[in-house]
Amino acid sequence: MRYFAQRCGVHDAEREAACQQLARVIEASGVQRVRMGWCDAHGQLRGKTLMPHAAIRALRDGVGMVGTMMLKDTADRTAWKVFEAGGTDGLPGFSGASNLMLLPDPASFVVLPWAEGTGWLRCQPWFPDGRPVEIDSRRVLQQALATLGVTGFGLKTGLEVEFHIYRITDASPQLDPELAAWPGLPPAVQMIHPGYNLQAEAMSDMADEPLRIVMATAQALGLPLQSLEIELGPSQVEAVFDATDALTAADQMVLFRNGVRQALRRAGYLATFMCRPPFPNIMSSGWHLHQSLVERDSGRNAFARPAPAEGSNPADARHTLSDAGTHWLAGLLAHARGMTPLCTPTVNGFARFRPNALAPQNILWGQDNRGAMLRVVGGAGDGATRIENRIGEPAANPYLYMASQIHAGLDGLVKGLEPPAATESPYASGQALLPDNLGDALAALQADACLVAGLGEAVVQHFRRIKQSELDRHTDAKDKTDFERREYFSRY
Repeated sequence: MRYFAQRCGVHDAEREAACQQLARVIEASGVQRVRMGWCDAHGQLRGKTLMPHAAIRALRDGVGMVGTMMLKDTADRTAWKVFEAGGTDGLPGFSGASNLMLLPDPASFVVLPWAEGTGWLRCQPWFPDGRPVEIDSRRVLQQALATLGVTGFGLKTGLEVEFHIYRITDASPQLDPELAAWPGLPPAVQMIHPGYNLQAEAMSDMADEPLRIVMATAQALGLPLQSLEIELGPSQVEAVFDATDALTAADQMVLFRNGVRQALRRAGYLATFMCRPPFPNIMSSGWHLHQSLVERDSGRNAFARPAPAEGSNPADARHTLSDAGTHWLAGLLAHARGMTPLCTPTVNGFARFRPNALAPQNILWGQDNRGAMLRVVGGAGDGATRIENRIGEPAANPYLYMASQIHAGLDGLVKGLEPPAATESPYASGQALLPDNLGDALAALQADACLVAGLGEAVVQHFRRIKQSELDRHTDAKDKTDFERREYFSRY
């Protein structure tokens, strides 16, 4: 075989034509470099920067990367002993910090609006012999969608993401070589608005400069930004995007987080997708994932129903949802504990689960109830009827988050599971609880045979080991707030 992409089984006449077309675009665009980005286990972009001629060659031949990049915890520490015999048992192909290959998607090319003369390509890792890397999180979602596709359905998702933006007042804590540490301190910051004035126009005007940067960056990247709003918390904002297919939405989330953080940093701001920044009187940020099944042949929303089921009342799922939607809802509830660490994967994120805080605590659902874990939005006759999962934090890996929804919902669909009645008291005592810490959540994932089988044993063990490394270091930290400040605030 002539090209590495052929060895991977993905290069055909159509892809060759796309590579030739992109080569012409790169040469005509005048870009001086091309970043080759791929998404790690934490949803963060990593990659290499190639010169244009090398990037064009990499379209077919790939480019090497150190395999340990896939084995890092949130502080960038390798969670496996790759230089010891047996140190990577269960992860064949990773011993000795061996090489992997990144293969770009020629259809993903964009010119970065904040970095002059810089293009970007989305890549995925492969083994040098052309085998796919099982623990690649984007591949995990691709396989989940393929499994779902056998039923004749696809998944449509909408992103609703809260995050914080701060103005940098002093970068020296982060950049002073005398203070370098692993991980180091973030920069000193101040708020862009004082908060506690939800969606106030005056707050929007006060934060106009950074909000303009977020808007311009998203639009220049081709992301379907629908609205940008002032959230309740100090310096907190929310971005809402048009719904699209799940894989595209996950790609957009990765690109959005990466882009706004870089563009804002160049202008003297820090954007953080850490759930609870390390300051008093902040409000937690959530990532609310709206989802519905679509019929692949017709594109029709498979959660919508023309009229309430006969004899139903608003507490019944079939008053709003189709049979498929009802079973999907039940599957999400049945696997709520196991999916939690894939939706909220950091130690910091679990502090969000508090009563009366617009964040869930109990495993239940409600009709348009923002205190419930699952909020059913819409009604009979509404083609936009959907389920909103409110477990997630904005630092989650979008591919793993969405894959967990598919395997949980699909189990409900296949088994015909039925949900309980809707709640009107989402914080009432006596209900089944979500895990309230990362350790319990990881144990719940391991105990969920359906999720382990769907995601793959290797994927679950890889995820658990990386997260256990983070959890162990947090347990050993004498100052927990300082740990979270260094671990997440300016890094995620």
